[in-house]
Amino acid sequence: MFRNMKLEDKNLVIETIHAPGAIGPYSQGFIVNGLIYTSGQIPVNPEDGTIGNSIEKQSEQSCHNVGAILEEAGSGFEHVFKTTCFLSDMKDFAAFNEVYSRYFVSKPARSCVAVKELPKGVLCEIEAIAIMPSNV
Repeated sequence: MFRNMKLEDKNLVIETIHAPGAIGPYSQGFIVNGLIYTSGQIPVNPEDGTIGNSIEKQSEQSCHNVGAILEEAGSGFEHVFKTTCFLSDMKDFAAFNEVYSRYFVSKPARSCVAVKELPKGVLCEIEAIAIMPSNV
């Protein structure tokens, strides 16, 4: 249904109140040629702006935020085929994976890297690429 839209069409931009709003020159997500691209989701609770104090809580919130964007686009975790994950410390890798594996059960292709710093000093960030269910 999105294939005939032009790149300039605003309907291609994904926006939901159930994930943190974009605070810069970007969108929460975009749909192009039947694929959903989410922006990196840090673990900010969109309801009150809070950030959990552990890698487990932050991983959970980041996954929730990715899921909200996918849902707004009419998709879900089962249609994700690629993720990129950023951790502020690789010591959190196992704990992050424990949470991540509960959401991304289809085991999409993934890159996971440690970075020097993430926005707001958070411990993780997740971005995803998914297929629109109508294209499966």
